[in-house]
Amino acid sequence: LAAEIADGWLPIFFAPQQYAENFADSVEVGFAAAGNGKSLGNFDIAPTVPVIVGDDLPNCWMQVKPFLALYIGGMGAKSKNFYYNLACRYGYQEAADQIQAAYLQGDKVAAMFAVPDELVDAVALCGPRERIADRLQLWKNSPSTTLNINTDSIETVRMMAELIL
Repeated sequence: LAAEIADGWLPIFFAPQQYAENFADSVEVGFAAAGNGKSLGNFDIAPTVPVIVGDDLPNCWMQVKPFLALYIGGMGAKSKNFYYNLACRYGYQEAADQIQAAYLQGDKVAAMFAVPDELVDAVALCGPRERIADRLQLWKNSPSTTLNINTDSIETVRMMAELIL
């Protein structure tokens, strides 16, 4: 059984509103270097998007913060951490410095609390259904073609299917 395998990119912590500033040029350089006729029209950008549904928005954000703190603060070496660098490119260098320092000192709780709500909101869909539906437009208006929904709730999967389809 032969199947065509699509070319694509599986970004983590993808902020759709940051695409033009932080990714577009690199993607285009990659297309040119490949020389195989690829373009955004035939390339799958499939970010992983945490989705936390609830009426208490700060609590929803808090559920994503340990994951961001782990990657920004604890992945790679202090001098070579892609996720730290990404947070800095998104405009959160001061927070990224605090997250990394706390995490490397073993204070995972402080690292988690250093993650700005705005950063969580940039890379995740959190809050009540109506807010998620509204913020989902950021992904729909970006070159994303597939959303890998990260949730532990079948109800959330169903809700996202309703909102997307």
